[in-house]
Amino acid sequence: HIQDPASQRLTWNKPPKSVLVIKKIRDASLLQPFKELCVYLTEENNMIVYVEKKVLEDPAIANDENFGPVKKKFCTFREDYDDISNQIDFIICLGGDGTLLYASSLFQGSVPPVMAFHLGSLGFLTPFNFENFQSQVTQVIEGNAALVLRSRLKVKVVKEHRDKSTVQNGIEENGVVSANLEKEVGKQIMQYQVLNEVVVDRGPSSYLSNVDVFLDGHLITTVQGDGVIVSTPTGSTAYAAAAGASMIHPNVPAIMITPICPHSLSFRPIVVPAGVELKIMLSPDARNTAWVSFDGRKRQEICHGDSISITTSCYPLPSICFRDPVSDWFESLAECLHWNVRKKQNNFAVEEEE
Repeated sequence: HIQDPASQRLTWNKPPKSVLVIKKIRDASLLQPFKELCVYLTEENNMIVYVEKKVLEDPAIANDENFGPVKKKFCTFREDYDDISNQIDFIICLGGDGTLLYASSLFQGSVPPVMAFHLGSLGFLTPFNFENFQSQVTQVIEGNAALVLRSRLKVKVVKEHRDKSTVQNGIEENGVVSANLEKEVGKQIMQYQVLNEVVVDRGPSSYLSNVDVFLDGHLITTVQGDGVIVSTPTGSTAYAAAAGASMIHPNVPAIMITPICPHSLSFRPIVVPAGVELKIMLSPDARNTAWVSFDGRKRQEICHGDSISITTSCYPLPSICFRDPVSDWFESLAECLHWNVRKKQNNFAVEEEE
């Protein structure tokens, strides 16, 4: 029995009490919606509202005396310093698709359900309009909403340790155990949860990138070109679509591999099953290094001996739907990407009988 994607529903074991509100930074047009939403959540629903510290440092919010009493009720946090992963029941995003990607990056494990309001430029991943936010937020709090589980990629970057400090058995000179060191001497490990894509490119070099792609330990191809995109179905409508890939519905369990300007006319994008492990390394005869980024962030250089391992994460991002997963996706294709929009062909005029 194949499950209908539209049948996935949001259900609460107990009523939600805490909500994380993520607001796009440096956008004056979002100040009023942000204030209205926070007042509604704190005063009408008695919710505990978490807000990032840098959002409240905006002068327009900091100097608003009327907003002061509400602001005092907020719980604040700082990215990369405070762990709020076990304190949030659900998330509300105000902005564009970037706010949803940012929300994903804050939760490297399990992600609470995300309700995204379209207040940015593109809005492919943000199905809710803000006009009737009260009734829509109430429906979510009551558990009356459809869900789409957007798969993420678990990415492990293993680097040869190249700096001058001596590392012995995973312990630095000063005796402090290094946080990201493997048991093997001289290896540094970083892990990321990625919602859209991992991009490996040639960076500032004038040479083609030359990277080997392994699937479950077998070399499947060498990418010669500007780089390669490894994306989730959610990311298939982002950079991968611009590079000529197919667009995949987020309920399809898959990983997509898309070359960027390959030096081969027959290198078409491919889709592989979710669950396989991809490994990307510089080819032994590559003339230059490569660069990698994760959802456009944490950009870093990849040298000979380094590796990037990618597989489907067991922590998807539960995205709350406006209607259902199928309707929302096709509406986004039409509204945001103008998919298959063209003038209709005229029909033949019926000749009048003599």
